[in-house]
Amino acid sequence: MKIQRRNKANPEFSLAAMTDVILLMLIFFMITSSAANQSAIDVKLPKAGAVEDNIPNPLTVSIKPDGSYYVDDNPVTKDQLEQIIVSKLTGQTNKSFTIRADENTLHKDFVFAMEIAEKHKFNVAIATVKDK
Repeated sequence: MKIQRRNKANPEFSLAAMTDVILLMLIFFMITSSAANQSAIDVKLPKAGAVEDNIPNPLTVSIKPDGSYYVDDNPVTKDQLEQIIVSKLTGQTNKSFTIRADENTLHKDFVFAMEIAEKHKFNVAIATVKDK
């Protein structure tokens, strides 16, 4: 004689509760991560002190407020800048250059020169004036 149980346990697992918890965690982390990236602090950039230039750079890139570039006081176009910097620093032991940007130079023009340094792994010095 075969005896059967009347109350069979249902082995199914309901994912509805777990889905709700995961969704709430996702919303929580999205809100907190976006709030963590925003800064409400007004920051004033530091001025240069009496720091001596201890590494002589073989090349100087000057940027004027109108976006014109000069390599060692010779005018160059934006398209030629990377090629000239790379050719002048090829074979140098100290692969670095100094960026001299006017205080009214647009940020994008300055970043363009920085991207060239990043792309070719050159060291960069930023020329500043001494704080009075």
